[in-house]
Amino acid sequence: MRQLVLDTETTGLSVEQGHRVIEIGVLELVNRRPSGHHFHRFVNPQRAVDEGAMQVHGISNEFLADKPCFAEVAQELWDWLAGDELIIHNAPFDVGFLDLEFGLAGVGRPLAEACAITDTVLMARRLHPGQKASLDALCRRYEVDNSHRDLHGALLDARLLADVYLAMTGGQSTLSLDVGSGAAAGRMSWARLLGVEGRPLPVVQATDEEWAAHRERLRTIAKKGDLMWKTDLETLPPSSS
Repeated sequence: MRQLVLDTETTGLSVEQGHRVIEIGVLELVNRRPSGHHFHRFVNPQRAVDEGAMQVHGISNEFLADKPCFAEVAQELWDWLAGDELIIHNAPFDVGFLDLEFGLAGVGRPLAEACAITDTVLMARRLHPGQKASLDALCRRYEVDNSHRDLHGALLDARLLADVYLAMTGGQSTLSLDVGSGAAAGRMSWARLLGVEGRPLPVVQATDEEWAAHRERLRTIAKKGDLMWKTDLETLPPSSS
């Protein structure tokens, strides 16, 4: 299963006012795990960045001056996105901008026709009614470290959102724990920590004595009221009777 966590930065807040995309960040998840692949581009919006937007993401007109325009990266981005699930925080904002850009470039069609779109803002509001649903608020709620997020950035925010999304939809995607501190320390699985990585898991069967004790315990519970596991009294191995 391939899912794509996506974020954009723009020259301003409104497509209707002629604002454009300036950064796209997409992180790939395969079977709920980061694959290590991502798409990241800065693009020249062919217009000025609003001062208010620049204070949010720190991307200047001078920095964008020599970047390709969206049309030059549109087909590559479309090929990355089409046919998969997009996970986006406040999806109408990013999808609105991307639909505009793809339309101007003459590439693809509206994203909702080519992709499943999951809006994590709506998801957060269903899970936590009345609570803040910003990415920063969700990072705090799910203990995702965003201490390095002084400014917004498309790829940075996609990476944070991926961690938040995995926590919101079932917690950790793998049994792992941090070893040491910092990125260099990496991650270590429980299997590696216990020295059993790569070995088959042992299957431990109950002894006759343990089955007998279990049956006796069920009989005691049955005398006190309804027994949820009635079939256990009938299906336990005969040798444990």
